[in-house]
Amino acid sequence: MNNDILPRWAREIERFLSVKSQFVLWGNVYDVYPMESGQGVITLRLIDFLKTLLKRSNFNIVVNYEPINGFKLIEGDPAGFNSFTEYSLDKDKSLKCTLGKAFEVIERLVASRQEYSAVILNMASRLGELSGNDVQEFYYRLFSLSHGAAAVMNNKSPFPQFNAIFWILDKENDLPAWYTLENARLKVISIPKPDYQLRKIVVENLSRKIHGFNALDDKKRDEGMSLFIDETNGLHASEIISIVSMAMRDEVSFSNISDAIRMYKLGIIENPWAKLDVTKIANAEEILSRRVKGQDHAVRNAADILKRAVYNLAGAQYSKFSQRPKGVLFLAGPTGVGKTELAKALAELIFGSETGYVRFDMSEYAQEHSDQRLIGSPPGYVGYDVGGQLTNAIKQNPFAVILFDEIEKAHSKILDVFLQILDDGRLTSGRGETVYFSESLIVFTSNLGLYEVAPGGEKIQRVTQEMVFEEINEKILQAIGDFFKYRIGRPEILNRIGDNIVVFDFIRPDTASRILAKMLGNVKEKLLDTYGITLELTEEGEKVLSGICCTDLSMGGRGIANKLEAALVNPLSRTLFSSGAKSGDKLVLTDIVKENQTWKLVTQKQ
Repeated sequence: MNNDILPRWAREIERFLSVKSQFVLWGNVYDVYPMESGQGVITLRLIDFLKTLLKRSNFNIVVNYEPINGFKLIEGDPAGFNSFTEYSLDKDKSLKCTLGKAFEVIERLVASRQEYSAVILNMASRLGELSGNDVQEFYYRLFSLSHGAAAVMNNKSPFPQFNAIFWILDKENDLPAWYTLENARLKVISIPKPDYQLRKIVVENLSRKIHGFNALDDKKRDEGMSLFIDETNGLHASEIISIVSMAMRDEVSFSNISDAIRMYKLGIIENPWAKLDVTKIANAEEILSRRVKGQDHAVRNAADILKRAVYNLAGAQYSKFSQRPKGVLFLAGPTGVGKTELAKALAELIFGSETGYVRFDMSEYAQEHSDQRLIGSPPGYVGYDVGGQLTNAIKQNPFAVILFDEIEKAHSKILDVFLQILDDGRLTSGRGETVYFSESLIVFTSNLGLYEVAPGGEKIQRVTQEMVFEEINEKILQAIGDFFKYRIGRPEILNRIGDNIVVFDFIRPDTASRILAKMLGNVKEKLLDTYGITLELTEEGEKVLSGICCTDLSMGGRGIANKLEAALVNPLSRTLFSSGAKSGDKLVLTDIVKENQTWKLVTQKQ
C-alpha cells in the first residue's frame, strides 16, 4: 500500500499500535478517506477504512460496537470471535447486548493472544447521552483496561503490538476529561478536513469521470484540477464526491466545474450574475443616477465595482481562484445623502428588485457578545438551534447586496466577522454550517468624520455644507483612517476595504431641487395610478413648496422627504377628503400656507 495516499492521521495510528492500547479519533469522523486498492485509489468511510488499515497491520479480528445496535464483526471468522469471547454471533455477524455485557466482550478480545483484535467504539459520543450508572461504570472499566493491557507478540507480526480499542468521537471532550488527562496508554488523534494534498488525490481520481475532461489537453486539465482543488478548500471529501456526481448528472463540463461547485455550495442553480443584461451594466452609472442624485463620484465608483463583479475579477490580483465577495463598498458621508439609496439601487439593477437587498443596523450590535446574533450561539448556549441572523439570511439567499449600516456603532469584536467575509468569502455559523459570500456585494455605511467629541463631551462639527467637496473628502477619509488605526486598533479592516471608500457630498441646492422633483413626481404618480386624480402645481405653488423643503438641507434627502410629507402629503390627504375628489378630477395647487402651526393647501378643483 502506498503510504503517500494515506492521510497523516492514519500513518500515525500505524506508528503507535505497538505502544498505545487505546486511540481516540475525533473531528472529521463522518467523511470518506482515500486508500489504495487493486483498482486504484478508492474512498472508504471511517469504519471500513480502519478495518482495511488494521488488516494490513495483521489484525484478524475487527469488531464494530455501537451503543444501541451492539457488536458487528466486520473482519474475521465468527468461530474465532466465539472462541475468544465465548459469545455466539447471529447470522448477520451481530451481537446485541447491554453495556455490562459489552465490556465483557471487549475485555476478552483485548486479552486475546492468538490473534490481534481491535474494537471500534463507533458513535461513542452518544454514550454520554445515555442515562444510568452503567455508562460511568463502562468508562471506568475501559479506563482500567487501558492501563492493564499488555502488548502481544505472535507469529503474525515482527514486533509486539496491542489489541487496540478505538473511540470514535465528534469532539475530543465527549470523553470525560479524567479519561484522557495524562493517560499514557491513550493516543488522541484529530481527524481534520482534507488538506490540499488529500483533496488533490480525490480530485485527480474523480475528474476523469466528468464530461469533457478527456477532450482537454494536459495544460487545461491541470488548470481545471487546480481550480477544483482550491475551490473545495474547507469541504469534506464526501462533498467533493457529491460535486462530481452533480456534474455528471447535470452534464456540466469539466471546463465549467466552478458552476458545479457553486451549485453545491449555494444550493441554487440559477445565477443572477450570469443573466445580467450587459447593456444595463454598461449604462450602470446612468441608471444608478436616476435614484441617487448629486453624488456622481459615488455612483461612478459603484458602477466600476459592479462591472468588475460581473467579470468576477474581485480579488483576482491575489489569486485567479479568489472566492471573495463580488465587491466591497464603504460609503461615508452626511446623513440623508443617498448612501442607503445607492445600496438599494444596486440591488434593483442586479436582481431586478430590492428583494436582493439585506440590511443590518449595526447600532443593534454594540455589545461584545453581539457577534452571536450574526453567526449564532455556540453549542450549549441559548439560541443555538436558531442560527445567526446574517448566516441564516445568506443561506436563504446567497445572491444579495448586504448593507451593514453605520458600521462604526458595532462593537469592535464584530469586525472579526468581516475579516473572514472579506478575506475568504465565507463564514461558519455557531451550528458549524458554512455560508458563502462569493456571490454577494458587501456595502458598509458610516457617518465617521462628521463630528468629533470635545474633552467636555460636546460634539463639534468637523465638516459643513460651506466646505468644498475636496475638503470634506479629505477630512472624512482621515477620520475613517484614524478610527480603524488608532481608536479601535484594527488597521487590518481598513486594509481589506482598500480604496473602496467612497465619500458622499452634502446635498447642494441644485441637487435638492432634483430630489424634490423626483419625490413630488412619485406622489403625483401614486395619486393618478391608484385613484385617477391628477395633481398639478402652479409655478408659484412649486416655488413655495421648494422654499419649504429645500431651504435647510442639513438633514439631506430625508429632511426634504420629511418636509414634503408635512407640507404637502398630510394637507393633501385632508383636502382629498374635504373636497370629495374622485377619479377624473384635477387638483391645481396654487399656494401653501401655515395656520396655527398647521400647513394648508390652496387648491382649485377642475
